Amino acid sequence: MRLFVAILLSPEMQKALVACMHDLKKQGVEGNYVPAENLHMTLAFIGEYDDPKKVKQVLERVPLPRFRLTLSEKGNFGNLLWAGVKGNQKLSAYVKDLRAALKEEGIPFENDKFIPHITLIRKVSAKKSYQVHLPKTDMTVTKVSLMKSEFRNGKTVYREL
Repeated sequence: MRLFVAILLSPEMQKALVACMHDLKKQGVEGNYVPAENLHMTLAFIGEYDDPKKVKQVLERVPLPRFRLTLSEKGNFGNLLWAGVKGNQKLSAYVKDLRAALKEEGIPFENDKFIPHITLIRKVSAKKSYQVHLPKTDMTVTKVSLMKSEFRNGKTVYREL
């Protein structure tokens, strides 16, 4: 089963990002837009792993500080466009502790540099330049979720475990 640890977004933040994506569509930006219900921030991508209970035990063991997540910038990795968040010490420290605990338990994960972001569009392309208008939005993070990614009827579906 394909697993990842993520912060699920508040309805207000989802709505703000959907408005941003509608604006990009109006500007002629093409690509695979992430459906509203799939918007999230990945903290650790585990991939194929068949012991979700072990991952949940790690999540229970690593204390999550309460913090604000504030949209602040846009960026891209190649042809993937994302919304970023303001620098956040509590988030960075939590991700470091979470990844150390996963490693300690022998749970595999992609150990790339953590760049906090929310993917908006994959395979983005545009015939002319465009502006990304990120609304001033924030939310309080009080929990992280273990997510399962499945491919159903030609679509990627994320489910909280």
